[in-house]
Amino acid sequence: MRKLTVAIDGPAGAGKSSVAKVLANRVHYLYIDTGAMYRAFTWAVLEKGIDLSDEKAVRDLVDTIDIRLEPQADLCRVYVGSTEVTEAIRTQRVSSHVSAVAALAVVREKLVKLQQAMAKEGGVILDGRDIGTVVLPQADLKIFLTASVDSRARRRYLEVQAKGGSETYEDIAASIAARDDMDSHRAVSPLKKADDAIVVDNSDLDLEQTADVILGLMKERG
Repeated sequence: MRKLTVAIDGPAGAGKSSVAKVLANRVHYLYIDTGAMYRAFTWAVLEKGIDLSDEKAVRDLVDTIDIRLEPQADLCRVYVGSTEVTEAIRTQRVSSHVSAVAALAVVREKLVKLQQAMAKEGGVILDGRDIGTVVLPQADLKIFLTASVDSRARRRYLEVQAKGGSETYEDIAASIAARDDMDSHRAVSPLKKADDAIVVDNSDLDLEQTADVILGLMKERG
Protein backbone atom coordinates (compact mmCIF):
# COMPACT_ATOMS: atom_id res chain seq x y z
CA MET A 1 0.00 0.00 0.00
CA ARG A 2 1.08 3.59 -0.55
CA LYS A 3 1.76 5.50 2.64
CA LEU A 4 -1.44 7.20 3.75
CA THR A 5 -2.21 9.99 6.17
CA VAL A 6 -4.95 8.70 8.47
CA ALA A 7 -7.02 10.95 10.73
CA ILE A 8 -9.08 9.40 13.52
CA ASP A 9 -11.45 11.76 15.34
CA GLY A 10 -14.12 11.09 17.91
CA PRO A 11 -15.27 11.69 21.48
CA ALA A 12 -13.33 10.86 24.64
CA GLY A 13 -13.18 7.18 25.52
CA ALA A 14 -13.97 5.83 22.06
CA GLY A 15 -10.62 4.09 21.91
CA LYS A 16 -8.98 6.34 19.32
CA SER A 17 -5.49 6.12 20.79
CA SER A 18 -5.63 2.38 21.40
CA VAL A 19 -6.80 1.51 17.90
CA ALA A 20 -4.36 4.00 16.33
CA LYS A 21 -1.48 2.25 18.12
CA VAL A 22 -2.64 -1.17 16.93
CA LEU A 23 -2.97 0.05 13.35
CA ALA A 24 0.41 1.79 13.41
CA ASN A 25 2.09 -1.42 14.57
CA ARG A 26 0.30 -3.52 11.95
CA VAL A 27 1.23 -1.36 8.97
CA HIS A 28 4.47 0.13 10.36
CA TYR A 29 3.18 3.69 10.42
CA LEU A 30 4.17 6.45 12.83
CA TYR A 31 1.52 7.01 15.47
CA ILE A 32 1.30 10.65 16.54
CA ASP A 33 -0.55 10.81 19.85
CA THR A 34 -2.07 14.29 19.64
CA GLY A 35 -4.18 13.76 22.74
CA ALA A 36 -1.02 13.02 24.72
CA MET A 37 0.41 16.33 23.54
CA TYR A 38 -2.56 18.26 24.92
CA ARG A 39 -2.46 16.21 28.10
CA ALA A 40 1.22 16.97 28.50
CA PHE A 41 0.54 20.69 28.19
CA THR A 42 -2.30 20.35 30.70
CA TRP A 43 0.00 18.50 33.10
CA ALA A 44 2.50 21.37 32.84
CA VAL A 45 -0.23 23.94 33.49
CA LEU A 46 -1.32 22.08 36.63
CA GLU A 47 2.23 21.50 37.84
CA LYS A 48 3.02 25.20 37.54
CA GLY A 49 -0.31 26.27 39.03
CA ILE A 50 -1.11 28.48 36.06
CA ASP A 51 -4.52 30.14 35.98
CA LEU A 52 -5.98 29.68 32.48
CA SER A 53 -7.29 33.24 32.59
CA ASP A 54 -3.69 34.48 32.89
CA GLU A 55 -2.99 34.92 29.18
CA LYS A 56 0.63 35.97 29.68
CA ALA A 57 1.47 32.93 31.80
CA VAL A 58 -0.18 30.58 29.30
CA ARG A 59 1.64 32.18 26.36
CA ASP A 60 4.95 32.07 28.21
CA LEU A 61 4.46 28.34 28.72
CA VAL A 62 3.51 27.90 25.04
CA ASP A 63 6.73 29.67 24.02
CA THR A 64 9.01 27.65 26.29
CA ILE A 65 7.51 24.18 26.70
CA ASP A 66 9.28 21.22 25.11
CA ILE A 67 6.90 18.30 24.43
CA ARG A 68 8.40 15.19 22.89
CA LEU A 69 6.90 11.89 21.77
CA GLU A 70 8.99 8.72 21.56
CA PRO A 71 6.87 6.03 19.84
CA GLN A 72 7.75 2.47 20.87
CA ALA A 73 6.26 -0.91 20.05
CA ASP A 74 4.13 -1.05 23.19
CA LEU A 75 3.35 2.61 23.83
CA CYS A 76 4.20 6.19 23.02
CA ARG A 77 6.39 7.69 25.73
CA VAL A 78 5.71 11.34 26.46
CA TYR A 79 8.14 13.88 27.86
CA VAL A 80 7.88 17.47 29.02
CA GLY A 81 11.45 18.64 28.94
CA SER A 82 13.46 15.86 30.56
CA THR A 83 10.52 14.60 32.66
CA GLU A 84 8.64 11.53 31.45
CA VAL A 85 4.90 12.07 31.96
CA THR A 86 3.54 9.01 30.13
CA GLU A 87 1.56 7.82 33.16
CA ALA A 88 1.04 11.17 34.85
CA ILE A 89 -0.97 12.59 31.95
CA ARG A 90 -3.54 9.77 32.20
CA THR A 91 -4.77 10.68 35.69
CA GLN A 92 -8.32 11.85 36.31
CA ARG A 93 -6.92 15.22 37.42
CA VAL A 94 -5.46 15.85 33.97
CA SER A 95 -8.53 14.37 32.24
CA SER A 96 -10.76 16.83 34.08
CA HIS A 97 -8.82 19.86 32.83
CA VAL A 98 -7.57 18.91 29.37
CA SER A 99 -10.67 20.09 27.47
CA ALA A 100 -10.42 23.59 28.93
CA VAL A 101 -6.71 23.78 28.12
CA ALA A 102 -7.16 22.36 24.61
CA ALA A 103 -9.82 24.98 23.90
CA LEU A 104 -7.26 27.79 24.20
CA ALA A 105 -6.41 29.10 20.75
CA VAL A 106 -2.77 29.86 21.60
CA VAL A 107 -2.22 26.27 22.77
CA ARG A 108 -3.89 24.71 19.75
CA GLU A 109 -1.96 26.91 17.33
CA LYS A 110 1.38 25.69 18.64
CA LEU A 111 0.48 22.01 18.86
CA VAL A 112 -1.29 21.92 15.47
CA LYS A 113 1.86 23.27 13.79
CA LEU A 114 3.92 20.56 15.46
CA GLN A 115 1.45 17.87 14.36
CA GLN A 116 1.32 19.08 10.76
CA ALA A 117 5.11 19.07 10.54
CA MET A 118 5.26 15.52 11.89
CA ALA A 119 2.64 14.29 9.40
CA LYS A 120 4.09 15.99 6.32
CA GLU A 121 5.66 12.88 4.75
CA GLY A 122 2.66 10.55 5.17
CA GLY A 123 2.71 7.08 6.66
CA VAL A 124 1.18 8.46 9.84
CA ILE A 125 -1.90 7.97 12.00
CA LEU A 126 -3.16 10.84 14.13
CA ASP A 127 -6.09 10.82 16.51
CA GLY A 128 -7.92 13.63 18.25
CA ARG A 129 -11.03 15.75 17.90
CA ASP A 130 -10.23 18.05 15.00
CA ILE A 131 -7.64 16.12 12.98
CA GLY A 132 -9.80 15.70 9.88
CA THR A 133 -11.32 19.19 10.09
CA VAL A 134 -8.40 21.39 11.20
CA VAL A 135 -5.06 19.62 11.57
CA LEU A 136 -5.10 17.49 8.41
CA PRO A 137 -8.09 18.52 6.29
CA GLN A 138 -6.48 16.81 3.26
CA ALA A 139 -5.92 13.46 5.02
CA ASP A 140 -6.23 10.41 2.76
CA LEU A 141 -8.61 8.66 5.16
CA LYS A 142 -10.76 10.26 7.84
CA ILE A 143 -12.45 8.14 10.49
CA PHE A 144 -14.96 9.37 13.07
CA LEU A 145 -14.74 6.73 15.80
CA THR A 146 -17.57 6.78 18.31
CA ALA A 147 -19.40 4.67 20.89
CA SER A 148 -22.22 5.14 23.36
CA VAL A 149 -21.52 6.93 26.66
CA ASP A 150 -22.35 3.70 28.49
CA SER A 151 -19.82 1.67 26.48
CA ARG A 152 -17.11 4.27 26.91
CA ALA A 153 -17.74 4.65 30.64
CA ARG A 154 -17.63 0.90 31.23
CA ARG A 155 -14.32 0.58 29.41
CA ARG A 156 -12.81 3.40 31.40
CA TYR A 157 -14.19 2.00 34.65
CA LEU A 158 -12.54 -1.37 34.01
CA GLU A 159 -9.22 0.39 33.31
CA VAL A 160 -9.53 2.37 36.55
CA GLN A 161 -10.35 -0.75 38.53
CA ALA A 162 -7.40 -2.62 37.05
CA LYS A 163 -5.09 0.15 38.22
CA GLY A 164 -6.61 0.26 41.70
CA GLY A 165 -8.39 3.57 41.16
CA SER A 166 -11.38 4.72 43.19
CA GLU A 167 -13.57 6.48 40.61
CA THR A 168 -17.08 5.07 40.32
CA TYR A 169 -18.80 4.15 37.07
CA GLU A 170 -21.33 6.92 37.67
CA ASP A 171 -18.62 9.55 38.13
CA ILE A 172 -16.81 8.41 34.99
CA ALA A 173 -20.00 8.39 32.92
CA ALA A 174 -20.89 11.88 34.10
CA SER A 175 -17.37 13.11 33.32
CA ILE A 176 -17.50 11.64 29.80
CA ALA A 177 -20.90 13.18 29.08
CA ALA A 178 -19.73 16.55 30.36
CA ARG A 179 -16.59 16.37 28.27
CA ASP A 180 -18.60 15.46 25.16
CA ASP A 181 -20.66 18.60 25.66
CA MET A 182 -17.62 20.81 26.28
CA ASP A 183 -15.65 19.42 23.33
CA SER A 184 -18.62 19.80 20.97
CA HIS A 185 -19.43 23.37 21.94
CA ARG A 186 -16.05 24.97 22.50
CA ALA A 187 -15.35 28.04 20.36
CA VAL A 188 -11.99 26.85 18.99
CA SER A 189 -11.86 23.67 16.87
CA PRO A 190 -14.87 21.89 18.38
CA LEU A 191 -15.35 18.14 18.09
CA LYS A 192 -17.01 17.71 14.71
CA LYS A 193 -17.20 14.98 12.10
CA ALA A 194 -15.54 15.99 8.84
CA ASP A 195 -17.96 15.91 5.92
CA ASP A 196 -15.92 13.19 4.22
CA ALA A 197 -15.20 11.14 7.35
CA ILE A 198 -16.43 7.56 7.69
CA VAL A 199 -18.28 6.84 10.94
CA VAL A 200 -17.19 3.72 12.81
CA ASP A 201 -19.30 2.89 15.89
CA ASN A 202 -17.43 0.44 18.09
CA SER A 203 -19.93 0.18 20.94
CA ASP A 204 -20.12 -3.56 20.27
CA LEU A 205 -16.61 -4.09 18.88
CA ASP A 206 -13.42 -4.90 20.74
CA LEU A 207 -10.09 -3.29 19.96
CA GLU A 208 -8.92 -5.81 17.36
CA GLN A 209 -12.29 -5.81 15.59
CA THR A 210 -12.23 -2.02 15.42
CA ALA A 211 -8.72 -2.13 13.98
CA ASP A 212 -9.85 -4.69 11.39
CA VAL A 213 -12.61 -2.39 10.19
CA ILE A 214 -10.31 0.62 9.81
CA LEU A 215 -7.54 -1.46 8.22
CA GLY A 216 -10.04 -2.60 5.60
CA LEU A 217 -10.81 1.03 4.81
CA MET A 218 -7.09 1.81 4.60
CA LYS A 219 -6.61 -0.99 2.09
CA GLU A 220 -9.44 0.41 -0.03
CA ARG A 221 -7.79 3.84 -0.06
CA GLY A 222 -4.23 2.56 -0.45
